[in-house]
Amino acid sequence: MSISVETLDSIWKVYYYVALFATVFFVLKLAVFAFIGGGTEVSGDFNTEFDSDTSFDFLSFQSLLAFLMGFGWMGYAGLKQLGMAHTQALLCALGMGFIFMFVSACLMFSVRKLEKNVKKDKTTAINQIGKAYTNFAPKGQGQVEIEICGQNTVSDAVNNTEDEIMAFDLVKVVKVENDLLYIEKN
Repeated sequence: MSISVETLDSIWKVYYYVALFATVFFVLKLAVFAFIGGGTEVSGDFNTEFDSDTSFDFLSFQSLLAFLMGFGWMGYAGLKQLGMAHTQALLCALGMGFIFMFVSACLMFSVRKLEKNVKKDKTTAINQIGKAYTNFAPKGQGQVEIEICGQNTVSDAVNNTEDEIMAFDLVKVVKVENDLLYIEKN
């Protein structure tokens, strides 16, 4: 079975329109994520501790657009610029599409790994001096600013004494229980 000359002359248009369609949607998606946000669930409280899922999403809308871009532009270039035969251009287009798809999936996987928060070992704060972030009633609860694992952090704390602790007073961590720091006035 042979393909007519007229069909071969118009096959490049298929590659061209697929590439154009995918590129336009890719750029629109990129602009939306850059200016409006990607809908990732980021809390305003950056002291929360959670594990994130860094699954490898090979088949996503992003990687599909990347495949279509690579496929379309390589097929178009193969036929119009490099003078390849239709079958050769098709194979190169498929290969380039899969390369684009794989690279896109790898990049998204890497970006998701950046979102992962590491749980801090609060026991490193024992005997550390920090600052009361809020007022503490006797045996009351509030927040302190203290160094945990080498990073200044605002963390929940409990006043371990019968004395009132005012905001910005220096405090010392005496123990850690149930993810709460127990403090005394320094």
